[in-house]
Amino acid sequence: MEFLGALPQVMFSGIAAGAVYALLALAMVIIYRTTEVLNFAQGDMAMMTTYVALAMIVGSGLPLYAAVPLALAFAAGLGAFAEFACLRRAKEPSVLGLIIITLGIEMIVFGFASWKWGGEPRDMPIPLSPYDGITAGGVIMSYLELITIAVAALTIGALFLFLNRSKAGLAMRATQQNRAVARLMGIRVRRVEMFAWALAAVVGGIAGLLVGPATTVEPYMMWEPMMKGFAAAVLGGMTSLPGAALGGAIIGIVENLFGYYVSTAFKSVVPFAAILLMLTVKPSGLLARHYVKKV
Repeated sequence: MEFLGALPQVMFSGIAAGAVYALLALAMVIIYRTTEVLNFAQGDMAMMTTYVALAMIVGSGLPLYAAVPLALAFAAGLGAFAEFACLRRAKEPSVLGLIIITLGIEMIVFGFASWKWGGEPRDMPIPLSPYDGITAGGVIMSYLELITIAVAALTIGALFLFLNRSKAGLAMRATQQNRAVARLMGIRVRRVEMFAWALAAVVGGIAGLLVGPATTVEPYMMWEPMMKGFAAAVLGGMTSLPGAALGGAIIGIVENLFGYYVSTAFKSVVPFAAILLMLTVKPSGLLARHYVKKV
C-alpha cells in the first residue's frame, strides 16, 4: 500500500518537471521544423534570459510582471541575432557544421554569463516560496509546480494554435519541406528562419524563468533540463509539436518513477535510455510522421 500510496505524488512531480522539458523540446522542434538544425544552445540561451530578468529585478528594481516580458523580448532578440549573425553566415554548411555552430553559440553565451554574473548561485526573488502550496487527495502541490504546469499548458496551447492556424506557421512548414518552392510562392525564407529562432528562444526563455525560482540562477542551471528536453524532442518526434509535449511528460514521469522506486542515480540515465530506445525502435519519434524531403 505504501508503494502505491506515493504514486500520485510521484506522478504529479513528474508532470511538473516534464512541463519544463516539454517547453525546451518544443523550442528545439520549432527550429528543427523550419531549418532542420538542432540547436544545442537552447538551454544556455534560456539561462541568459533568466539572468537578464534577475538583473532587471535586482539591479533595476523592476517588478516581476515588468521584468518577465522585457526578458522574453531580449530572448527573441538573442535568438534572431544568433540566426542572423551565425547560422546565416555559414557557407554551404553541413548538418554537422550547423550543430557545431550551435555548440559554439552555447559556449559563447555560457562564457559571457559566467564573466558577467559569476558562477555563484543566486535566488530569483518572487513573491512565492517553493514550499508554499496546497494538498489535494494526499498529493502535495506547491504553487510553483502548479504555476509551471499552467504556464506550460498555456504556452503549448498557444503554440499549437499559432503554428497550425496562422500564415506564419504555414510559412515555417513550407520552408522546411522545400525552400526553393517556398521562395517561389513569395515566402521570405530568411525572415521565416529568423522568426523561428526568435520564437524558439522565447519558449526556451519561459522554461528558464520557470526553472530559476524553483532552483537557483547560475550558469549551469539549464544543462540538465536541456539534456532532458532534447530527449523529450527525440522521443516525441523532432518534427511533432504534440510529440514534444508528450515526450516531456513521459521523461518527467519516468525519471521520477525510477528516482523514487529504484534509485535517484537512475534519473540521469532515463533521458539517454529514451534516446537510444527511440532511435532504435522508431527513429521518427512517437508522433512524428516520416516524410521524404522534396528537392
